[in-house]
Amino acid sequence: MTGRPEALFPLFAEMTTLDGVGPKIAESLAQAGLVAPRDMLFSLPYSGIDRRVLDSVQGADLPGVVTVDVLVLEHRAPSRRGGAYRITVQDSRTTFQVVFFHARPDYLKRLLPMGERRIVSGKAEYFDGMVQLLHPDHVVASGDAAHIPEYEPVYSLHGGIARKTMQKAVTSALKLAPDLAEWIDPPLKEAEAWPGWLSALKEAHSPKSAADLTPTAPARRRLAYDEVFAHQLTLALARQNRKAAAGVASSGNGRLRAKVLDTLPYQPTAAQTRAVQEIAADMGSAQRMNRLLQGDVGAGKTLVAFMALLIAVEAGGQGVMMAPTEILARQHHEALSDLAAMAGVNLALLTGRDHGADRRKKLSDLAEGRIQILVGTHAVFQNDVVFRDLRLAVVDEQHRFGVRQRLELGKKGAASDVLVMTATPIPRSLSLAQYGDMDVSILDEKPPGRKPIKTAVLSAERLEDVVEHLRSAVSEGRQAYWVCPLVEESEAVDLTAASQRFEFLRAALGEGVVGLVHGQLPAAEKDAAMADFVAGRTKVLVATTVIEVGVNVPNATIMVIERAESFGLAQLHQLRGRVGRGSVESTCLMIYQPPLSETGRKRLVTLRDTEDGFRIAEVDLEMRGAGDLIGTAQSGLPKFLVADLETQAGLMALAQSDARALLTLDPELKSPRGQAARSLLWLMRQDVAFRYLSVG
Repeated sequence: MTGRPEALFPLFAEMTTLDGVGPKIAESLAQAGLVAPRDMLFSLPYSGIDRRVLDSVQGADLPGVVTVDVLVLEHRAPSRRGGAYRITVQDSRTTFQVVFFHARPDYLKRLLPMGERRIVSGKAEYFDGMVQLLHPDHVVASGDAAHIPEYEPVYSLHGGIARKTMQKAVTSALKLAPDLAEWIDPPLKEAEAWPGWLSALKEAHSPKSAADLTPTAPARRRLAYDEVFAHQLTLALARQNRKAAAGVASSGNGRLRAKVLDTLPYQPTAAQTRAVQEIAADMGSAQRMNRLLQGDVGAGKTLVAFMALLIAVEAGGQGVMMAPTEILARQHHEALSDLAAMAGVNLALLTGRDHGADRRKKLSDLAEGRIQILVGTHAVFQNDVVFRDLRLAVVDEQHRFGVRQRLELGKKGAASDVLVMTATPIPRSLSLAQYGDMDVSILDEKPPGRKPIKTAVLSAERLEDVVEHLRSAVSEGRQAYWVCPLVEESEAVDLTAASQRFEFLRAALGEGVVGLVHGQLPAAEKDAAMADFVAGRTKVLVATTVIEVGVNVPNATIMVIERAESFGLAQLHQLRGRVGRGSVESTCLMIYQPPLSETGRKRLVTLRDTEDGFRIAEVDLEMRGAGDLIGTAQSGLPKFLVADLETQAGLMALAQSDARALLTLDPELKSPRGQAARSLLWLMRQDVAFRYLSVG
């Protein structure tokens, strides 16, 4: 099967093949991302209207939708143009009015003839003590109640499309849906009591009650599973493809690692030891490693990454560690220098600032293997950077880096292993959606000696108290960060806020005590401001969020975050993690601008009450949703139409194990279930998956 199966052709035809969809409506739907009939199938109703026939409007919950069988008593045309046309009707217990505006009397007399019975359905309300039903949605003959759905699905309407048009288009798309062979594992389908694919679609579009609209309804859960299963199958194919590519087994003898461990003043945590063992096992196999090292702020990722780099060196190869910014690359180099000295390995730093003879010397040392571990920024991608034998690439802060760069790096050492580090704890469901092609090691313990950070939430009205607190801390030789708010998505405004706060603090604390760093500063000035703070020449660093990632100043014990309510939870947690790195107890002061909204309050209270990054990430996911959490644009998160990562997190893990199990039994998807899974991949637009299949 080399292309899309013929049975699916109608679902990928023009939108105008659907009933009631002309070029203009097709254009409105396209703006909402609905470009083919298959998209209508997965645009499920978000709500429903109960249209079961009542015996009377009396006692009905008004204002609300009612459906009643009535006798038409009288028509009363408006006295003035554009006025209300009123038709008096009688149900089994009372009389009321059906009201129309701008209607044609001859049409209404045919629609609701006097002396005859009709069923009317629409929104009714009280007006001047009498029930009025305004512009009914449905009017049918008394015996034709079956023509009105008992529970009518309600769809999101795009670009002013009428409800009936949307419904007509969906009904038309459903008629095109073929009955496809089953791709779900039969025992799983049975255990979950899921309907078949086509039945699930029909049920999801014909809810019988509000319960059928919830994510737990069997039809919806099955369709959500289909989406995440197709996504996980694609990631599993990519993973299988990479594992099939020849790698190099890098087995270290432990000699260099032992030197470091013997010299360390502390014992690694159990989580660190476990992660190193997992990485060593991966590197020792002939398959290429593609592992994510996920650890909270301060969980000790640097040591684990360095141990992995030493395995590469012990095996006779080289390692590289890459950071997203020059400041971070320099910090990594500094942090690793002591460890490299313990191990007796040659470590070097390469950034965009290296020029001339200095750069040429580094490049020749690298090409001839004299540099064993290189630390750098994306400058290591340049064509003239050649390794003698690159075995391991460590990438820091994955989501600032992107998958494309990860692949570029792989080309430097054709068979090199890849270890990605992230300090952003991501809830399991999102981590599987984003990194499902990777194996994951989690550092879920803090190294001994890390003191908890005291977190307080203060109103901006207490700004003077905060400044007083800083004054006494500075006089005792301690240092502090002062993070300014992200006023809006405009660096110019952020800059003004940061500059004003810098002037204010300089006036309060004295000349030469306060430094300033923000996104608009030239790199050299930014580095100089950071260097002054790291060296302790300045005591307070006013900054926008450029310090969010990675800066390590053990003497900094106070973190002030202004307008804390304007930051996301994960960001606040990252910022707080910049302090508490030394032996002195640290404080984080979150200043908010009253009045505080309910979500703002929940965010700050969560942060005050816990330092567990994974718990914070779960709350963040509940509050903001998956797209916002990582910033969908750069997150690589799939856009699901049915699946909801917040409420259906369990489906993602289920889909991952199912996809990997299917490929273990049928790596080329040739079995009957494998062929059905291919149809699913086409249906879900996972065409990229076919690049990873050696056949078809």
